[in-house]
Amino acid sequence: MSRIIAVANQKGGVGKTTTAINLSACLAEKNKKVLTLDMDPQGNTTSGLGVDKNQAENTVYELILDESELSECIYPSVMENLPVIPSNINLSGAEIELIGFENKEYLLKSKLDIIRSDYDYIIIDCPPSLNLLTINAMAAADSVIVPIQCEYYALEGLSQLIHTIDLIKERLNPKLEIEGVVFTMYDARTNLSLQVVENVKENLDKNIYKTIIPRNVRLAEAPSYGMPINMYDSRSAGAEAYRYLAEEVIEKEDENEWL
Repeated sequence: MSRIIAVANQKGGVGKTTTAINLSACLAEKNKKVLTLDMDPQGNTTSGLGVDKNQAENTVYELILDESELSECIYPSVMENLPVIPSNINLSGAEIELIGFENKEYLLKSKLDIIRSDYDYIIIDCPPSLNLLTINAMAAADSVIVPIQCEYYALEGLSQLIHTIDLIKERLNPKLEIEGVVFTMYDARTNLSLQVVENVKENLDKNIYKTIIPRNVRLAEAPSYGMPINMYDSRSAGAEAYRYLAEEVIEKEDENEWL
């Protein structure tokens, strides 16, 4: 059964794109058929998977504006069995261009419905804002993974994101669920990281993944080489953490199939 998972947090710098890239790569490593879709105009997921965002002629922008065929927008990435639908700065103008479109919240969903059965997982990297692009991603998704940085303001903005997810569930996508919250940039040397984890667990009535992504130099270096962490440094702490997260995502899927 295919799953579409949006990785979202309107707060930037929380490990959202890092999670989209490396969760995709670790699922693919486990022989899952994965498509990664970059919905962020910054295009960092695109370049982080080894695709030149500036050379990509057929991106998610052309896809949702019906200027390119879906098959033209799917590019091979640096990793086998992990294709990507790229993004670049052109996407930042899409919101204005879509003003007159009917059912503009469902443009991405209408495209992904055609191919979702070809993949086990479609992972969408959302932009760091609650705009029409994020709404399109959530209207198309089955669930949302929310990365939270282990820092003092971790809970700030989270209630707004949950409210947005609830609104989309109510009005656009009744099956949308919060897949889970994943802690990122955890620094075991600081008491603050531990306090943040405990604070969120106490205040959040949502599924929280057991896997905690550490603050890791190799994880920070990998995107500049256009590789996911399991290719760049397979034995690093970051690679191991994202493998564990991929296992948790698969296990949850298996549990749901039995329900």
